[in-house]
Amino acid sequence: MDIFYEKLVRPLIFQLDPEKAHSLGRSALRLGGSLGPLTRFMTKRNQGGLKPVVVAGIEFPNRVGLAAGMDKDAEFVLGTAATGFGHVEVGTVTPKPQPGNPRPRLFRYPAEEALINRMGFNNGGMEAMADRLRRLPAKGSRSCVVGINIGKNRDTPLRQAADDYTACLRHLREYADYFTVNVSSPNTPSLRDLQAKGFLGELLGEVLAANESGDDKGPPIFVKIAPDLNFHQIGEILEVIEECGADGIVAANTSLGRDGLSGGRYQEGGLSGRPIGHRATEVVRFIGQETRGRMPLIGVGGIMDAASAGEKLDAGAHLIQVYTGWVYRGPFFAKELAKALRLYGSLW
Repeated sequence: MDIFYEKLVRPLIFQLDPEKAHSLGRSALRLGGSLGPLTRFMTKRNQGGLKPVVVAGIEFPNRVGLAAGMDKDAEFVLGTAATGFGHVEVGTVTPKPQPGNPRPRLFRYPAEEALINRMGFNNGGMEAMADRLRRLPAKGSRSCVVGINIGKNRDTPLRQAADDYTACLRHLREYADYFTVNVSSPNTPSLRDLQAKGFLGELLGEVLAANESGDDKGPPIFVKIAPDLNFHQIGEILEVIEECGADGIVAANTSLGRDGLSGGRYQEGGLSGRPIGHRATEVVRFIGQETRGRMPLIGVGGIMDAASAGEKLDAGAHLIQVYTGWVYRGPFFAKELAKALRLYGSLW
């Protein structure tokens, strides 16, 4: 870990309200992505200089990605790549802009290296995201892979949820290297009901149909699930994904559980960080075993160092994503992980 960040920068940042700190980070990353040749130099230097890996037919510069929720509006893709990330999952984006839940809605738990958020899909909407992605280099020539995490607006009934997901997909299809269908955020009422077999089959059927254009199958479609499901429920989801022909799975989102947190300090929302690492790995391992490694799998949840990143890969993940670990470990955490995981790049 960056000792300078740990000893000096992080204590100062953690004196700020979490959302204010996030806003300052966004500004720094936007600046870092606007420096032309310097940005490109930093990207090449920090992404690890490793042999790219191919997952779901996409070439990734390394195995480390930024999880959805950090860059909700695709504001700092190039700046994020310059710190070492091989892919960035932007969003969650919804068709219409929405403010999300009332503040405060983001909480730190430094002793446990955790966060709880109840953001509620705050974002500027699909049109604003398209405007930003349009200004990036075209697919295939960007410095990192861009995934787009899509969801539904809060006021859209579940029975009409597919309309929101397909609207986002159609509007953003030309900019996405892959899409992730988010049916697992705990902060939009009833959203997790979409993980049920009946709802999910119908939803994915419409999303996959919307993704096709003539002979073009469209970008790969991943599904992001919750860590709070039991293995029977996850097995049903895997059946639906395979039956529908979706391409992969992201495991897992934030948790409603509170194991690993000191008592009496609970906030509503999704828990991320070190306390959910073990459960997220269990979910990844179950999926890897059930699919025999055939389904592209992105492991996320509680990755705070190279060892916990390696656990996800050992359990069956092909790629990993971080969010809370970046907050606690500093701006070049992805670079450190990519280099530490270089052995996997030579074996897989």
